[in-house]
Amino acid sequence: MARALILIGGTIMGSGLLYLQAAQRLGLQPIALSDDPTRYDHFAAKEVESIRVDTDDLDALIRECSRLRATYDIAGITGAADSFYATASKLCRHFNLPGPNPEAIEQCLDKHTQRQLLAASGVPMPAYRLAANAAEVKDSAAEIGLPVIVKPAVGSNSEGVRLCRNVDELAEHTTYLLGRKHIWRSPKILVEEFAQGPYYAAEIMGNEVIGIGAGDFGPPPYFVYREFTFPALLSDDEHERIADVSLSCLRALGLGWGPTGIEFRWTKRGPVVIEVNPRLHGSPTPQMVHLAYGVDLITEHIKLVIGGKCDLRRRHSHFAATRILVADRDGKLDWIDGDRQAAAVSGVAEVKFYVEPKAQIVRKGDFRDCMGHVVAASSSFPRTEAILQHAVDLISWSITPFPPT
Repeated sequence: MARALILIGGTIMGSGLLYLQAAQRLGLQPIALSDDPTRYDHFAAKEVESIRVDTDDLDALIRECSRLRATYDIAGITGAADSFYATASKLCRHFNLPGPNPEAIEQCLDKHTQRQLLAASGVPMPAYRLAANAAEVKDSAAEIGLPVIVKPAVGSNSEGVRLCRNVDELAEHTTYLLGRKHIWRSPKILVEEFAQGPYYAAEIMGNEVIGIGAGDFGPPPYFVYREFTFPALLSDDEHERIADVSLSCLRALGLGWGPTGIEFRWTKRGPVVIEVNPRLHGSPTPQMVHLAYGVDLITEHIKLVIGGKCDLRRRHSHFAATRILVADRDGKLDWIDGDRQAAAVSGVAEVKFYVEPKAQIVRKGDFRDCMGHVVAASSSFPRTEAILQHAVDLISWSITPFPPT
């Protein structure tokens, strides 16, 4: 009987496929359960069994996994995205398989509950308020002081997250969030102090900080990634301070099994926690960690999921960086080209487009604005940056604006 790894849900830009490919390298049969397999990047992967099932229905997932057990030895169950990871942890508990604590995962996914637990443990973070209507959002912003970050209390990938710099932007975004309640997994809104300073992210497996990267975003009021570098150029003291706060977060939230990704801003107070994600950060972060340190976080996570031990020893110390290709306007994508030339540049590890010609580009101010990425690595930071810039310069596209309405 073949041993199988079940992946619940999927991701649109890479991590789901990476999990399934890693499972194959470990000799496992990958099986993907999702509500619409054609939406995700693993759909066309070779020798991956994709099954359509309602991923919001835990009982339906239990029935499907029980059916699969007649054919496969299910070695483990996991997920690559927030909501799916919480569901996967419940399935692990039901089938007595290794996995994280479902209660810890779920309370972490609620950003307000997460903030409360972190605050109770003295973890440094921005001031925040929970609001249920426009009046409460306005009052919360007045108490904290503009500018503020306004976002859904439950969500991911920067969806619905905006910097509101004045009362007009605040009112506009509040109306948008309240008018699209069916989109978000919570009707509540979180209003937060805008923590200003360099952005960092810690990648953790178990209770070990594997590395800390630095990121940069496009222009406000949105937070769309433009570039990410591993490792971040930090002093020993700065690295230690971020690592110490990271471990405090794990203790406060009951985490510490498997992967965790924690986002920071370095402010006048030092590192403050923007968000704790009870999972690996999405692609291409795992690829950068692998290039920088020789640690394959996805493979090591799967080892834990199937009851094994992970090996987190660093094999080398390089610099890896990613440039995100972001749409510059709305419209129809006529063409996008240069991927082969960019991939041929020495030091480029990956070039990937998420969109194809004729796609309709409608910018949302979140991850959906991203059209692709380029990853490069070398033994020095300046050389990695130069390689990356050279490769990106070889890529171009044309977007024809939509006709005026």
